[in-house]
Amino acid sequence: MNHRTLARRPLAVLALAFAAAAAASSAQLHAATQPLAAAALAEPPGGALERALDSIKTENIRSDIFFIASDELGGRDTPSLGQRVAARYIRARMVRLGLQPGNGESFLYEYPLASSQIDDQATRLTIQTRGGPRELTLGRDYFPQPFGFGSGKIEGRVVFAGKGSTEELAQAKVSGAWALCYEADSSRQRSRAAREAGAIGVIAIPAPDYRGEPFERRSAEALTRLSRAGVRYPSPEGEERSERRNIAQVHLSGETAAAIWPELSKEGGAPALGTELASACTDERATAGGGSVLVENVCAFWPGSDPELSKEVILISAHYDHVGTNSRGEIHNGADDNGSGTTGLMALAEALAAHGPLRRSVMLIWVSGEEKGLWGSRAWTENPSLPAGHKPLCNINIDMIGRNAPDKLLITPTEKMKQYNGLTRLAEKLAPLEGFPKLGSCDEYWARSDQMNFSVNLGIPVAFLFSDVHEDYHRPSDDPEKVDCDKIRRVTRLVMRMLDGLQADPLEL
Repeated sequence: MNHRTLARRPLAVLALAFAAAAAASSAQLHAATQPLAAAALAEPPGGALERALDSIKTENIRSDIFFIASDELGGRDTPSLGQRVAARYIRARMVRLGLQPGNGESFLYEYPLASSQIDDQATRLTIQTRGGPRELTLGRDYFPQPFGFGSGKIEGRVVFAGKGSTEELAQAKVSGAWALCYEADSSRQRSRAAREAGAIGVIAIPAPDYRGEPFERRSAEALTRLSRAGVRYPSPEGEERSERRNIAQVHLSGETAAAIWPELSKEGGAPALGTELASACTDERATAGGGSVLVENVCAFWPGSDPELSKEVILISAHYDHVGTNSRGEIHNGADDNGSGTTGLMALAEALAAHGPLRRSVMLIWVSGEEKGLWGSRAWTENPSLPAGHKPLCNINIDMIGRNAPDKLLITPTEKMKQYNGLTRLAEKLAPLEGFPKLGSCDEYWARSDQMNFSVNLGIPVAFLFSDVHEDYHRPSDDPEKVDCDKIRRVTRLVMRMLDGLQADPLEL
């Protein structure tokens, strides 16, 4: 696909206007669609599950994903106009199907992000070596990771931690120190692992055999993001850095790293894990500007029919954001990540409308900000919004369900984790009915998608369905043409079967 730049934004503006017009006067439109729900209630209960399953159609999913993952939405960054268009597209569908606003008033759950940009004159990194202090130049010698950026001063000793895996960080005993690591595929995963190991920050340097994206390009992209009024999840007053979702992370150029630690730039020159290098690091960073910006989750409620069980709400989630457009103008359409989960959840809404009310209530939640640090699910789970008298029961999260082998599907938590629960057992039982003979494990991704916040912040059982990463992960080439829409259909049918299986009383989770 030709990845066009944001010069095509006027089309996105038209799309926003179209979606807004389609969803105007949502209360009136919702009232107009009540006959749909009433018709579902009037139908006899026999065959309700089959009607729901049959309503989940490959062609409908394909139609939705070619819109959600179109160039005109610009990669659905948090925040962005394209993301707002996507939210209104989803909202309009929920209104048509007769689902209710998430909190009884609005389909859009708003939460604030702190808005600021880097102050490059007051941001510096100093490495204390045997030869004295060496102050690095921002952009030329190093750049800070945008998702971990914040104001403040961090200083401490430097400890070598290999490639920064969870096992290496534990063995290196990085608590209270900077973890010096070779570059890895996932900066965010390594940041979280380092935080959990007690590190105060991560210094990433190229390994001797590094063949990744050139430092100059990565640095330019990071600084571009930091200089254009970036956003971050606001930390509560007085929150300690060790309690935050991400920690400071800086990337050094190969030349700079070789000048400071020449032994690390040679094959076989790496010291033992936990070696305290003859250096200390001081990271001073500052932001300019201020204020906040509101971003949105989309929440749709499907009330249950049982007078008592309907007060228990099954939460089904998928993030609808992606990473936007890079500094070269290439659009990351995020068709699989997570256009697949986004459109699967829309197809599930069709199934609920075809089925009619279940005994328990269902809330569909499209969250934003997942790519930035699970922001949308964090905001919702820290301040849940449900109709009065209702409480969350469990969560099923879907993310990247449209690629790789047709019969490949992973799940977490498995029996190897303490969070293992009845949701996983139910999915394992039902998966073969949809062409997934055996669910694999994605326990290593436990902290990388939104189910973690539902588990940690709400204390409810969760399950995460995932088809694994691939060569187009977080690249501009993650386009809708490459997505297996029939696989999305079958995963969505599995979720619908799980919903049907979660109606027993009592229920063992």
